[in-house]
Amino acid sequence: MSQDQVPASANTRRRRLFTILGGVIAVIGIIYFVFWLLVGSKHVETDDAYVQASTAQVTALVGGALVSVPVNETQAVKAGDVLAVIEPADYRYALARARADLDQAERRVRQYFANDRALAAQADARTSDIDRAQAELRRAEVEYNRRKALSAGGAVSGDELTAAETQLSAARSAVVQAKATATAADAQQQAANTLIAGSDIANNPEVVSARARVAQAELDLARTTVRAPVAGVVTRSSVEIGQKVAAGAPLMIIVPVQNAYVEANFKEVQLRNVRVGQPVELSADLYGSKVKYHGKVVGLSGGTGSAFAIIPAQNATGNWIKVVQRIPVRIALDPQDLAQHPLRVGLSMKAEIDTSSH
Repeated sequence: MSQDQVPASANTRRRRLFTILGGVIAVIGIIYFVFWLLVGSKHVETDDAYVQASTAQVTALVGGALVSVPVNETQAVKAGDVLAVIEPADYRYALARARADLDQAERRVRQYFANDRALAAQADARTSDIDRAQAELRRAEVEYNRRKALSAGGAVSGDELTAAETQLSAARSAVVQAKATATAADAQQQAANTLIAGSDIANNPEVVSARARVAQAELDLARTTVRAPVAGVVTRSSVEIGQKVAAGAPLMIIVPVQNAYVEANFKEVQLRNVRVGQPVELSADLYGSKVKYHGKVVGLSGGTGSAFAIIPAQNATGNWIKVVQRIPVRIALDPQDLAQHPLRVGLSMKAEIDTSSH
């Protein structure tokens, strides 16, 4: 082989290798483009995602000293489990006083009804007194008129006529007095009826008010036992036995890890095709990529994270620099996945949304 043929052969092999390499690259490019077109373009993903949960703040609804705190930090509890007990003695006494006040109110209202019946009977009696007084007045008028007619002929003495006139005046005064007494009795009866009008003993305002105080005292006594509002894990417990707490004081937080969800912060340019209900595949740094969680999009935040920051961005200033914003997307997790591989609030996640279904 001549010296001119050797370089030509090497160049041919080199061109063949470059051609093969170019073909491989082209095939890879085509495969990637097809994969992106069929799969990649229909998925968006982020590793800016974290586990969240709607935590329950446990507060004391009544004040007092703690006599029992049967739960500890990180302990799992069920809804209704006792978390703390506040000294109940004062509230028992308050309940006893409220019940006694209720009994007195019921007795007092019964007396109102009895007084009303008695005064009604007296009013009826006063009406009868008026009738009798008016009958006496009519009889006195007849007697006076008869004697006055006889006195003209001298058949009746002046003393008898004067006596008849006196009796007539007394009868008139008796009628006036009877009417006044009846008016006073009627006013008393109306005043007594005002206390019971429109209600019976059970619905009387005094009894209803006393019963409400009993219900409030019972509620306060029940609140001395602080129970878990939801099932979850106890965290941020800040109470000890003997500590005195005030009404409204925070005691601990219950994290319902069984209802955890993921808040994934996607870039605004990724959310063009994201819709509620789309499936999501997730993995947690805690378990690695081999453990997969399944979920779905349940909502998008009403604004970007920076919009709700304590110190929002001042984009109207002269030194503004555009930054791609992120919007929180809430993702509900499959309860079975959570049961098999429990998560804790704040753990890092990776989320991939399938946007093929619009």
